[in-house]
Amino acid sequence: MSLTVEHVSFKYDAHHAAGAFALHDVSVAVQRGSLTGLLGPNGCGKTTLLRLMAGVLQPDQGEVALNGRSLRGIPRRELARQVAVVPQETHPAFDYSVLEMTLMGRHPHLGVFELEGPDDIAIAQDSLAATGTAHLASRPYATLSGGEKQRVVIASALAQSPDVLLLDEPTASLDLAYQLEVAALMARLNRDRGVTMVLATHDLNLAASLCDSLVLLRAGRVLAQGPTRGVLTGALVQQLYNVEADVRFHEAAGHLTVVPIRRSP
Repeated sequence: MSLTVEHVSFKYDAHHAAGAFALHDVSVAVQRGSLTGLLGPNGCGKTTLLRLMAGVLQPDQGEVALNGRSLRGIPRRELARQVAVVPQETHPAFDYSVLEMTLMGRHPHLGVFELEGPDDIAIAQDSLAATGTAHLASRPYATLSGGEKQRVVIASALAQSPDVLLLDEPTASLDLAYQLEVAALMARLNRDRGVTMVLATHDLNLAASLCDSLVLLRAGRVLAQGPTRGVLTGALVQQLYNVEADVRFHEAAGHLTVVPIRRSP
């Protein structure tokens, strides 16, 4: 299922007087089954673009479309069955168990006042198994480690049975071991389940290891986009972050690696 952003511009209300755009004339095409990374400095518009792709925000200009159908014309419940979001942080209001957190992903598939049935529970348990968290099903979500929480949130998104998964900084604040664990999980879900993914990240090496294509955003505009090996270059990293970096293929890792050297003068 393809997701396209066509000549989209968006600005938040607080910026209207100054005429400052959060995004300006952005066009992105996410192909079915791909894993696309959004890179750029703080405030460049990555999270805003994800929210537009999720239909949470509506563009001031342009269109976001799912399989050629504008998100404006797709009812929220129907859209939630096709597109799931993994936010940077999740803070539930109550002390839910892991299974209860995962079952929340089934809500778009339920009718008004309808409770989860055996099929929904089976889907939630399958999603927990897919993320390696089935053994945590009865644990209170609040007692989990950061990496475990992130995997449970991904399980909840998987329980929606989406075609597209949007992830905002999925490895932020995780230690190195959990970063590798979550990265391996995303790669497996993309490969084995065919879930189309878009992830916003500051981790260039994560993007290099996972993503088959990249979109570079700077000041609300697309600086470059295309296959990872063609886009992740020292010259473009310098333009994006004002940082000189050594970008080269790492034989042992099997992908490009980025080593920052210094701030550009």
